[in-house]
Amino acid sequence: MGPCRAPELYRAPFPLLGLQVDPSTGLLIAAGGGGAAKAGIKNGVHFLQLERINGRLSASLLHSHDTETRVTMNLALAGDILAAGQDAHCQLLRFQAHQQKVNKAEKAGSKKQGPRQRKGAAPHEGLELRVENLQAVQTDFSSDPLQKVVCFNHDNTLLATGGTDGYVRVWKVPGLEKVLEFKAHEGEFEDLALGPDVKLKDQLVTQLHWQENGPTVSSTPYHRQACRFGQVPDQPAGLQPAPCYLTAWDGSNFLPLRTKSCGHEVISCLNVSESGTFLGLGMVTGSVAIYIAFSLQCLYYMREAHGIVVTDVAFLPEKGRGPELLGSHETARFSVAVDSHCQLHLLPSLQSVPVRLLLLLCVGLIVVTILLLQSVFPGFL
Repeated sequence: MGPCRAPELYRAPFPLLGLQVDPSTGLLIAAGGGGAAKAGIKNGVHFLQLERINGRLSASLLHSHDTETRVTMNLALAGDILAAGQDAHCQLLRFQAHQQKVNKAEKAGSKKQGPRQRKGAAPHEGLELRVENLQAVQTDFSSDPLQKVVCFNHDNTLLATGGTDGYVRVWKVPGLEKVLEFKAHEGEFEDLALGPDVKLKDQLVTQLHWQENGPTVSSTPYHRQACRFGQVPDQPAGLQPAPCYLTAWDGSNFLPLRTKSCGHEVISCLNVSESGTFLGLGMVTGSVAIYIAFSLQCLYYMREAHGIVVTDVAFLPEKGRGPELLGSHETARFSVAVDSHCQLHLLPSLQSVPVRLLLLLCVGLIVVTILLLQSVFPGFL
């Protein structure tokens, strides 16, 4: 029997490398491409409209933004501004969704001439998206320059980038004036995260002292692959891989709180849900997983959901249109890979016993116990 497959939410005409979800509009933003090579594979950013159709989450293409010869390798979202890592540059994009007035004649004509809608689907009546290019700046200056990571700070006023030259560079938004630059690594970046206190930390920051404070394992060298700050029930969490360890760190002193093994599949990407309750993992083998952040317990795992390395994962936001789209599920997560597929992973609601029912069961147990004692010992009461 082959590996299980998650529902395919969308298939792009190019490899997908970056993924974000806008909570206010419910747009799923996927980006990628084939690069500058003239192989017939386009480069672009696709804006997908998420909807519930017959009780199931569905996505349809609302707008396609052509990035010409530049492939988008990484994405960060701040309100209506996207930061896209394209080759050695960071390109800011602004998108605006608005309702367009459509008269009855236009609606009738669109129904006759437009593409066939799926049964149960509500068409995007008058919904339009406008995307414009803002500032762009070169962020990497190595001999083979490439921006590897990008992220915003907590109030979206600063943007941090890292690339193959090992430098962290911080820029003002939206003008992209450089405010800070320092050498962080001798090699290239794998991931970068900005903490809630606006201090810059990437996962190889010296305060983590992985070799001193990490789990006792074999002498096999470890490769730090991904990191994120998350508001996990009063505690932030982080990640370390291979033979694949997941580690939560105390954000105040950067000492490890707990470490658990998560198998032998090397982790390629990590994300934290909006409330900080869940961790989402993508693997180089194409597998995906969802963990509880504070306990590092695995709730969901699908082996080789994609046929190749997972390039990005994103949770459905818990604010804005998120609850409406989520329905009765606990959480929803999206994953993309270079196989051009965007997949949906749903975590069923965690069932709990109502307090009233629990109290009723306790009272019933006490009554039954008293009746049994009375039958065995007639003079008990």
